[in-house]
Amino acid sequence: MNIKMKVLYIFVLAALILSACGNLGGGQPAVVRVGWAGSPDTLNPGSAILAEAYTIFSLTYDSMYKLNLDGTFSLGVADSVEHSEDGLVYTYKIHEGIKFHDGQPMTAKDIKFSYDLYKVHEDFPYINSYTAYIESTEAPDDYTVVLTLSDAIPNIESQLVFMYILPEHIWKDHAEGSAAVEFENLEMIGTGPFKMVEYKQNEFVHLAANKDHFQTPPKVDEAIFQTFESQDVLVQAIKSGQVDMITEMPGTAIDALKGAANVAVVNGAPFSPGVSDIIFNQTAPENCPTDEGGLCTGHPALQDRNVRLAMAHATDKQKLIDVVLLGYGTPGLTLIPDGLGFWYNNTLKDYEFNVDTANQILDDAGYADTDGDKIREMPDGSQPLVFRVNWPSDSIDAPRQAELLSEMWAKIGVGTELQASDPDALTAQCCPVFDFDIILWGWGSDPDPNLLLGVQTTAEIPTGYNETGYSNPEFDALYDQQATELDLETRKELVWKMQEIAFNDVVYIIPYYEQSVQAYRTDRFTGWLTEFPKIELSDVTSLVVIEPVK
Repeated sequence: MNIKMKVLYIFVLAALILSACGNLGGGQPAVVRVGWAGSPDTLNPGSAILAEAYTIFSLTYDSMYKLNLDGTFSLGVADSVEHSEDGLVYTYKIHEGIKFHDGQPMTAKDIKFSYDLYKVHEDFPYINSYTAYIESTEAPDDYTVVLTLSDAIPNIESQLVFMYILPEHIWKDHAEGSAAVEFENLEMIGTGPFKMVEYKQNEFVHLAANKDHFQTPPKVDEAIFQTFESQDVLVQAIKSGQVDMITEMPGTAIDALKGAANVAVVNGAPFSPGVSDIIFNQTAPENCPTDEGGLCTGHPALQDRNVRLAMAHATDKQKLIDVVLLGYGTPGLTLIPDGLGFWYNNTLKDYEFNVDTANQILDDAGYADTDGDKIREMPDGSQPLVFRVNWPSDSIDAPRQAELLSEMWAKIGVGTELQASDPDALTAQCCPVFDFDIILWGWGSDPDPNLLLGVQTTAEIPTGYNETGYSNPEFDALYDQQATELDLETRKELVWKMQEIAFNDVVYIIPYYEQSVQAYRTDRFTGWLTEFPKIELSDVTSLVVIEPVK
């Protein structure tokens, strides 16, 4: 599609949406329109990486558990659960009468099929990791699921909450080998409160309400997620009424939106506690996953802790927060964000912002500017310290962050080449190919620390889950230990120790933990869930309860 036709297509789509929603009375469907800067990378739960995909999954699929806005869990498709005294066997009684969007009944056999599929496919980058301790899944009848674990674990809820239930009658034809990864799943048949109507990547996701949902049938009729490439246009869309809610905005727009007619701005902790990270490609040659297509072209200087440490000392996090976020954030320390509560190690003391200290570290390590161009060279003189810095092109904050970091690091003789990249292309470039130097990106966290701790383990380098190539045997051993530690206080100590190790190794620079700032129209829909400490208006929790303003 050429650019003119694409613009015309989006214009016509917007006009149709506005026409459908301009009058919510008189029999017109109630269509809620969400504006965001991203787009799902795929509709296949096994292959998905981007957070936008998981937002859509939570709307179209059900799971064994639901994650509530207060951080607690409740049962999803199950009416009850019992577990053996040793914690190895969980027996779930499944709600009767649940149907897939195509009318076929959902039974325990579909759950067994889904869990077995996720477990056998190690090429599923995220969901496969949730099956690590599932020894077997059985469905002795249509409404009973029995999980047997290899070890008792402390977090069964967080392991099952994102293991979406797939229809065996559709997926059985795509279950073997690479077919499971490559399946586009465009019809996206699930049992969730919304069902797929149409998906155009990087343009829109159109969902219809599943009014027969067994638990939470939506009060609206449709939901449309529209992608806006320009943050300015995204803000204008909420002000003009083209959309009813936006999930993100530049910090510079917050005050203006607070004063806009019929617009409310809310902020708080992200529903999935977020962490922005400066990713260093520190993959050692012996750990390069060449069998998985690894190129490992990272600048060799980034394998030196001294260089990463100097760059940490040269990073003014408070300036980044003030300029990029306009104060809506807190300085970061570890990949485990402060939004995870007591799992976050708040005893760590951050590296002081001190350019003199940073320069001294590089001087002592032998990185000198021998040709007077204000860029240091490797100790052997082989190449200058000029690093490629990439970020996803749909990021609102990364461009300004990149400019500021470039200015900060230039003061210690570190050069940068700044480049935005398509998110899918950057994902492919990242891991496990490791064809980059530095990436500015971020994570949304599970409610349990296990996910983000696993990102930093050696075992996940060839899977692409480990984005830095970091490898530390002590960290790996502690990860295995905490995963099965049932005593809460002991597990907390292990998790805190792991954060200390990664922090001391300067695996990442964590510039900040960003607050969630979102906005919605007050004249279109009512019932948005804004009274919780966590904010996520695009989550299924809000989208099933909002209703048109009378």
